[in-house]
Amino acid sequence: MAKINWTLENDVNDFVKKSLENIGLEKHKDFNEESSMSDYMKEALKGSAKTKNKTNFGKPDFHIEKYKIKNDVIPVVFEDKLHTNKLIAQNADGIKDDEKAISAFAVNGAIYYATQMIASGNYNEVIAIGVAGDSSDDVKINVYFVYGSSFKAIKQMSKYQTFDFLENQTTFDNFYRDCTLTDADKHELLIRSKAELSTYAKELNKLMHNHNIIAPQRVLYVSGMLLSMQDIKDELKGLIPDDLKFSSNTDNRDGLLITNQINSFLKAKGIPEEKRKLMIASFNEISKDKQRDEPTKLFPQVSKLLKEETSANKQIFVYIYENIYKQIDAFSKNLDIMGELYSEFLKYALGDGKELGIVLTPPYVTKMMAQILNITYKNKVMDLATGSAGFLISSMELMINSANEEFTKGSSKAKEIIEDIKKNRLLGVELNAEMFTLAATNMILRGDGSSNIQKGSSFDKPDSLYTGFNADRILLNPPFTFEENGMPFITYGLDRMQKGGLGAIIIQDSAGSGKAVKSNQQILKNHTLVASIKMPVDLFQPMAGVQTSIYIFEAGTPHDYEKTVKFIDFSNDGYKRTSRSLIEQDEPIKRYSDIIKIFKSGKNAKSKIEANWDLDATYTEDFITDSGTDWNFGAHIKIDTKPTLEDFKKTVADYLAWEVSNIIKNNAENDRLGK
Repeated sequence: MAKINWTLENDVNDFVKKSLENIGLEKHKDFNEESSMSDYMKEALKGSAKTKNKTNFGKPDFHIEKYKIKNDVIPVVFEDKLHTNKLIAQNADGIKDDEKAISAFAVNGAIYYATQMIASGNYNEVIAIGVAGDSSDDVKINVYFVYGSSFKAIKQMSKYQTFDFLENQTTFDNFYRDCTLTDADKHELLIRSKAELSTYAKELNKLMHNHNIIAPQRVLYVSGMLLSMQDIKDELKGLIPDDLKFSSNTDNRDGLLITNQINSFLKAKGIPEEKRKLMIASFNEISKDKQRDEPTKLFPQVSKLLKEETSANKQIFVYIYENIYKQIDAFSKNLDIMGELYSEFLKYALGDGKELGIVLTPPYVTKMMAQILNITYKNKVMDLATGSAGFLISSMELMINSANEEFTKGSSKAKEIIEDIKKNRLLGVELNAEMFTLAATNMILRGDGSSNIQKGSSFDKPDSLYTGFNADRILLNPPFTFEENGMPFITYGLDRMQKGGLGAIIIQDSAGSGKAVKSNQQILKNHTLVASIKMPVDLFQPMAGVQTSIYIFEAGTPHDYEKTVKFIDFSNDGYKRTSRSLIEQDEPIKRYSDIIKIFKSGKNAKSKIEANWDLDATYTEDFITDSGTDWNFGAHIKIDTKPTLEDFKKTVADYLAWEVSNIIKNNAENDRLGK
């Protein structure tokens, strides 16, 4: 029978309909065409300010609303196009999300609908399927798991080339298990997010430099503008670029619109007045200079985003809106967004950060430290030198994940616990006003865990703050210019924790070899040193090139000198760091997963680890003294100087090789001289 080429898009629709029916699905009962969908899905397709576009792209060609995972409906949307060359439009940056691509290509359209639905808040995850073909014998199907309102919050399910996974709930459950991001996926997402954010930060830094915004103000611009873009469902709509008109009207200029919107947002979120005033005091930088609200030339960073001259504030707003705000839920949830931007801007701030001792911990390290402390929704976590809240962000993500795993995701119980986590189970204290504002903003952007971010010195806060909170976990990267490299922070924190609680600090390891004797000895009288982990010397490059270690403690039990301490060498974490990038050299994803296993099981982890480790050289257990000066891995390396048989054989072989070389050389010389 001759192949019949399709001539209409309806031919593709008929193929999809027949394929769904062939696996036992019934129209109207199990799947529907675009004209028939629930009111809930119709509402979801309207999206939000984040995804709203002037063009109306209609509705998906087909959709399914019958499959659930832990009580959450996971909708499936299809978009069909005639001709296989209309399956997908992409470039070096990924799948294109411009109006032309969304209208003309199947995958782009399907993902667009999925992101709209997630942006509405009605769904957390959507399956997007693009179908394109020229005949029943020449059809291409691409399936994507979409988990955020961004074209980058996607995972292609490339092994699924048919609709068979939609046959029933069981086949869908198996498919969904493949969709779920693995630990390797999450680590890869974290590193990719960090790299992308660094690229945006570099461009944004140039743009703000061109507009004469000084380095210390830049990160406040970003955090404030991001807050002004936030929606509060049914209560407050965030600003979008079209709202900024660079009006000459003093009361309606762009800077004031932004700061007024920030204030309205913080009020609507119920941020206490004292905290709100502190944050607004920082954000007023945005509206202080009226010249930044006057039309000015477009710089290269925004020339493709705007068509005519506009204010400096609007140029910056548009760049942030398009490249950061729209991507927030595509970034790893462990990513310290404001900290990453701050670190990039700091490179241009004439060393301000170094002088303050502010060097922020990379997000993959904050996550690892939180995992080492085995943080779950049951814990209460504090950080007494909060910075931009990197540790609290990683802790909150682990806590939320554990609540969703133990209780049905989306259930009233899970929601109740997650609300409690955000309001009552995280405590951060930060002295620096700028960093306090960044920390509060960061937590709001990650779902509002900002309730317990406190401004001030940790040492001056009333004890009732800590006794009332009753922490059982503490994570710290103290300012390294503080006395004893910052060890008093962990001493103070451990003294104010539940007995049996766990703490971790990352610090210059000179603190463990003589520079923090007073604090260390005090700690050992009341608490136990559990482990010491040597970190890469370039971990904080380019901001600081210092050797650091992570010390792990158990609170409330004096150190028992007849028990050993775990010493781990993680100086090779698989990455090489340069001023420009993070380079994978030696299986870093596996190494960061393995280090948790090595911490828990020591050399018994040999059967569980995935990377290439020499555990004998990496891990040892040894005793410490009460001196407080022998806390580092290097002090406990056992060097065996006794020569082995292999050493003897190698020495003899080297000697014989040298002798033979000399004989050959002498013979050659004699031949030359005719001897």
